[in-house]
Amino acid sequence: MRIGELARQASVDVQTIRYYEREGLLDAPARTAAGYRAYGPQHLERLNFVRHCRSLDMPLAETRRPIELSQDRRAALETQLATLSAQCASGQRIADRGILGELIHAAQGEACACHPHRDA
Repeated sequence: MRIGELARQASVDVQTIRYYEREGLLDAPARTAAGYRAYGPQHLERLNFVRHCRSLDMPLAETRRPIELSQDRRAALETQLATLSAQCASGQRIADRGILGELIHAAQGEACACHPHRDA
């Protein structure tokens, strides 16, 4: 699909898509023989992920980290757990950390062990 179609399906401006590409949040699409950008379903999925993060007031810098982890096949679960553990140790509720809170709530409905209540 072309950039206009992607923008329409994701309910964003074309300029937003180009900005996310420049920032590395959205992979550069393949080009058609005529030079048009050719976006696929993976672009729409990623764009929706970024939009969801932004709707949770998650800064772009923090949005980038889960994307980097998902692209790095060598990244271990240990790294992700260490991040969550450090945030628990800081005294901040995981639910207050945007997408990390969403991930925690989605994982078998369990809350962080250091903050067992789920009132988010």
